[in-house]
Amino acid sequence: MAAQPHLRPRPGSIPTSPGVYRFRDSHGRVIYVGKAKNLRARLSSYFQDFAGLHPRTQSMVSTAADVDWTVVGTEVEALQLEYSWIKEYDPRFNVKYRDDKSYPYLAVTMDEEFPRVQVMRGAKRKGVRYFGPYGHAWAIRETVDLLLRVFPVRTCSAGVFRSARNSGRPCLLGYIGKCAAPCVGRVDPEEHRHLAEDFCSFMAGDTSRFIRRLEQSMREAAAEQEYERAARIRDDIQALRTALEKQAVVLGDSTDCDVIAIAEDQLEAAAQVFYVRGGRIRGQRGWVVDKVEDVTTGELVERFLAQTYGSGDTSGAPAPRGGSPEGGDTAAIPREVLVSAPPADRDAVVAWLTERRGAAVDLRVPQRGDKKALLETVAKNAEQALARHKTQRAGDLTTRSRALSEIQDALGLDEAPLRIECFDISNLMGEHVVASMVVFEDGLARKSEYRRFSIRGAAGGAGGDSARRSEQNDVAAMHEVIKRRFSRYLEESSRTGELDRMGAELGADAGSGGSAPGDTAPGGAGPAAPGAPDPARPGEGPAAGAEAAGGAPARPAAEAPAKFAYPPNLVVVDGGRPQVQAARRALDELGIDDIAVCGLAKRLEEVWLPDDEDPVILPRTGEGLYLLQRVRDEAHRFAITYHRQKRAKALTGSALDDVPGLGPARRTALLKHFGSVKRLAAATEEEIAQVPGIGKTTAGVIHARLSGEEGNHDRGGVGTVERGTADGNGQHHGG
Repeated sequence: MAAQPHLRPRPGSIPTSPGVYRFRDSHGRVIYVGKAKNLRARLSSYFQDFAGLHPRTQSMVSTAADVDWTVVGTEVEALQLEYSWIKEYDPRFNVKYRDDKSYPYLAVTMDEEFPRVQVMRGAKRKGVRYFGPYGHAWAIRETVDLLLRVFPVRTCSAGVFRSARNSGRPCLLGYIGKCAAPCVGRVDPEEHRHLAEDFCSFMAGDTSRFIRRLEQSMREAAAEQEYERAARIRDDIQALRTALEKQAVVLGDSTDCDVIAIAEDQLEAAAQVFYVRGGRIRGQRGWVVDKVEDVTTGELVERFLAQTYGSGDTSGAPAPRGGSPEGGDTAAIPREVLVSAPPADRDAVVAWLTERRGAAVDLRVPQRGDKKALLETVAKNAEQALARHKTQRAGDLTTRSRALSEIQDALGLDEAPLRIECFDISNLMGEHVVASMVVFEDGLARKSEYRRFSIRGAAGGAGGDSARRSEQNDVAAMHEVIKRRFSRYLEESSRTGELDRMGAELGADAGSGGSAPGDTAPGGAGPAAPGAPDPARPGEGPAAGAEAAGGAPARPAAEAPAKFAYPPNLVVVDGGRPQVQAARRALDELGIDDIAVCGLAKRLEEVWLPDDEDPVILPRTGEGLYLLQRVRDEAHRFAITYHRQKRAKALTGSALDDVPGLGPARRTALLKHFGSVKRLAAATEEEIAQVPGIGKTTAGVIHARLSGEEGNHDRGGVGTVERGTADGNGQHHGG
């Protein structure tokens, strides 16, 4: 392992200003992002004494093939740009914190007409108030059950709510007083929203106001000799106090702070956060991180603060009292942040947090008193979390390494297949044929790089043996999807000038296969156009006033490598020898000869190679076969999901879907006016033009499009049929 001799910039070409730098590998992929107060001093440190670098830093520098940088005006701008680039490029040598488990939250859907209280996991939704996180879902349900006595907010699902509204009878909670029953009109939307807002205020820490109000009501009821009502109010007060007792009092009533502690060893680190609002611990959350770069504790704290508060990844951290109703990103930053070690650049971090919150933020390490004792408790939690993570991961790492080694040995590969791409075809009776591409890196699924394809190849001719035709179509579809995927790879490599791996002559072949409409990301947002940035990531943009500089100037945002630009070590296809040979033939046509190909047949779980007449038999109990099965099954799941989406869309589609310039709102208006597509097809242009929002030109287009399709309108619509393929065993997916 040695430093790349051409990587070091020319002496004197690096500025001494603050800025952010990027190391790229031979494929143009960003592998490390860093910031520096002095770019020249920081970058020079990577090349002056290579042998003296940390082993992980040596690995990064030896992998890199290029370095560029962007100059910014201040250290705060450098911090912001560094975080945005880490989020955009997901570099493999940067530390990235990830949740050590999936945490449940108490959520109130304030964006609905009748807000609902429920348990939620996963990504935050806009317009929803979150409280927690909690260690267990049952803890949330216990708290909610107590609070519903005082705040009878809706907790039922949309289906149960509609059923109760249609029947005119509330659910059980409505009869026992734990729901205000808005489904049957006992309260109007304004009254119910007021109940939900009071519930949120109580959970946010404004507790004494409600207890005082209930105590006053209890005394008034007793004075009026309404003892039964006074007893019910007394029980309500006790329920609120019981809910409060479940949240430990650790600091003064006016204290809002996040307490953060990090435990680490040479390879990994764990972070724990206690969210304190109104002096009570309102939630707890943990993260773990692989130390893939040589970082100090202060740098770990700085990266953690940037990731947590920069992305709004507080995911349920209670909003400080007086915060925004939705608990937005800035509301989740409290007045005080207590950490176990000061960040590497404290002044820049404080300025950045203050800017995001819109008010002063006190970032410090507590030295004595209750806050120091609480920090010690959080630190113990971090140490225990790190110990648990290391115990769980020890077996997982060993297993994945063994699986990759078994595949390498069985297939005779030069190196372990650290990146595996698997392709599968799915259809029903040759219609709506689609393909999927899933990616596994280091034995783990990388779902952000999954892709799906709509196959364009024509179906086999009529007549003949159906199974044989199906197999031929399957082989053609596999050939098409492999060629389209790697044509995109060559296209991206040619665009970024990164063709060292296969020779410059491949640039001319890149256009032969071309990219095809229908190559989409998992979100289905549309074709992934060559050169377009990944829609799941924000576009590259330096901080205000920043300028690219240096011997290797920063690439413009439009030239950021797309996901198809990175080749796999191994291509796996779902099928037998014909499918494998089709995939190999597609790669040969593009001039790609350094990517291994194999197929996994379902019936006997045999591994087929393109040039071997007999399959490779992996041990049934081996980790290598298990990993290939997981990859194949994931590709099948992803393909069949897309196929079902296309089939459902075709079955529920309407002839109006094909009319250009006619959006959902105007389609709805037309169907509402005429009652059905059949009646619309029988209408004249003048009658169609009478619908609000439909002009004479559009009416003419609609009439011309529908006038010859009366035979299809009795079914309520028509769908586009795609002829296609079956899977490698002659069986059709999607049934």
